[in-house]
Amino acid sequence: MSASLPAEGEYLLNTPEDMHRFGVDLGRALGAGDLLILTGPLGAGKTTLTRGIGEGLGVRGPVTSPTFVLARTHPSLIGGAPLVHVDAYRLGSALEVDDLDLDLARSVVIVEWGRDVASILAERWWEIEIIRPTAGEAGDVESEPRRVILSRRHAGA
Repeated sequence: MSASLPAEGEYLLNTPEDMHRFGVDLGRALGAGDLLILTGPLGAGKTTLTRGIGEGLGVRGPVTSPTFVLARTHPSLIGGAPLVHVDAYRLGSALEVDDLDLDLARSVVIVEWGRDVASILAERWWEIEIIRPTAGEAGDVESEPRRVILSRRHAGA
């Protein structure tokens, strides 16, 4: 790790560029063995955040959604940990994540839609919840600020 993670808490990110920059800051602080669970509705910014994390880690891109391949590995270009980007949305059960044979100890692993699999993968992880306005709320949903809640989680807690 070359920097410290932002403090646990809530962040208001006004634009997709802010989400990306937040991800870059996170990526610079992450290292092998770190697990991040991303939650939030479709279009909330999970992949934008992950793209920023990949940039901060210095991995080969482009970082895109792994929805149809389930997991995508991005090797480091600077000798650091690779980024493993997982989309658990289409998994039939939490146990199917074991079939992906993730290298948790030597990688930074990000699991979108992974709340149900976190405790299977690790004893501790970072949870990042992205909250965006929903249809029916005032304004253009795509351009509205996102609330991002960063918290440390533990199995059994």
